[in-house]
Amino acid sequence: MKAVLQLLREQYENKHLIFRLAAFEQRSKFQLHYLGALWQLFSPLMQVIVFFVIFGLGIRSGAPVGDTPFFVWLLCGLIPWFFISPTVLQGSNSIHQKIKMVSKMKFPVSVLPSIVIVGNSISFFVMLGVLCIVLAIYSIFSGVYLLQLPYYMLCMYAFLYVFALFSATIATVVRDYYQLLQAGMRMLFFLSPIIWVPSSMPEYLQPILQLNPLYYILNGFRDSFIGGAWFYEDIPYMIYFWAGILLLSFIGAYVFNKFKNSFVDYL
Repeated sequence: MKAVLQLLREQYENKHLIFRLAAFEQRSKFQLHYLGALWQLFSPLMQVIVFFVIFGLGIRSGAPVGDTPFFVWLLCGLIPWFFISPTVLQGSNSIHQKIKMVSKMKFPVSVLPSIVIVGNSISFFVMLGVLCIVLAIYSIFSGVYLLQLPYYMLCMYAFLYVFALFSATIATVVRDYYQLLQAGMRMLFFLSPIIWVPSSMPEYLQPILQLNPLYYILNGFRDSFIGGAWFYEDIPYMIYFWAGILLLSFIGAYVFNKFKNSFVDYL
């Protein structure tokens, strides 16, 4: 527990450094592009169109999910995924990419995954703005269910940091892990409720699919924007999610502290 609190303290004490470096990396990422930061919007929108044409118009023939148009339903799952997937991969590679540079100075290595998370949050919030516009066009308002959005945001950011820190440590020590993670994220896209409706799955399969923590987060985003359920209605699943986050934070803090002084030896 002491190690976890120490990591949280490092994030807080270096919050200005995290935001400054995240802003710098985002500016430098699109520096040589004519459209600049607009690619943060264009790139995911083009993918949304492709997924909607294939799964919405092609496979589902435009059929809605309940009373919700499939395009809106799809967007509520894709936008968090467009943030989670690259953040997990880039965050897991953050220590390996920068350790050679930061090892020559006094630098809190534990903030490297946080810099990736904060940097990618910019395009995520832009896409959330687009989602709000789409919801307004379709006259969809979830009412009081929208109040639980901060809770699911907390779930997502907690998952991203503890998983990215754990993965960044393992990926630096064992490079094969990163290749495995890339393949795993591609599989998770199809195993998470992004393009398929959870209620359409066989009943015996649903508890297995719910072991995936992204299932909890993505469904929560849909419940917040479209409505349908409160986060406290399934207490055992909520306890399972947070127990997993707590366990992963302990393991992540332990392996990070064990290897943090020897990362350079693995390059």
